[in-house]
Amino acid sequence: MKMLQVSNLHAWYGKSHVLHGVDLQVGQGEIVALLGRNGSGRSTTARAIMGLVQCTGDVHWKGMQTLGMKPHEIARLGIGYVPENRDVFPVLTVHQNLMLGQKSKRKAGRWSFADMYAMFPALLERRDTPAGVLSGGEQQMLTLCRTLMGEPELIIIDEPTEGLAPRIVEMVARYLRELKSHGVSVLLIEQKLNIAMAVSDRVAVMGHGSIVFEGTPQALGAEASIRKEWLEV
Repeated sequence: MKMLQVSNLHAWYGKSHVLHGVDLQVGQGEIVALLGRNGSGRSTTARAIMGLVQCTGDVHWKGMQTLGMKPHEIARLGIGYVPENRDVFPVLTVHQNLMLGQKSKRKAGRWSFADMYAMFPALLERRDTPAGVLSGGEQQMLTLCRTLMGEPELIIIDEPTEGLAPRIVEMVARYLRELKSHGVSVLLIEQKLNIAMAVSDRVAVMGHGSIVFEGTPQALGAEASIRKEWLEV
């Protein structure tokens, strides 16, 4: 079942035309990795889906056109967004940050505080610590978990492993697999080819604001010319 369907998506920053007819889809319980070099348009694609940039085209969520909606309206439909800047509320504790992510305090959701602390035990140890003093890796864990507390059916995650130690990168990979096991769809924007290839069902490669390749990780692995032209430094 298609959850997210993006068709002929164009986006601009002022007069700068960044996306040039992006076509992309994410199915239920599927992890799709969006790969490409810096400046290829990956983050702009995420922001366009969330209604954060000027754009035209079609973005359908479970058959509903969301283009033109406000970001909070899109989020309430069941799309979570984890930007690359790891936005936490610095003066609030870890637990308070998680509380802010809750979709409803009146009824139990699919994910509990206990689930978050079990997934990332470091957060339990820092439960009463202000989020602003956490390490970069801990802030990333917190942002991922806070988004999950909102009960999204799809999470768009932008560069979750950027600047993190290998141990934390592996924890993020486990988090992504946990989402998939619970039927949550993921659009993963990632520059590290190894983690994207390891966790994704499908990959899409961007170049100059367009999708230049789409297929399985195995298919991309067999396309040395695509990797050389669009991914490798």
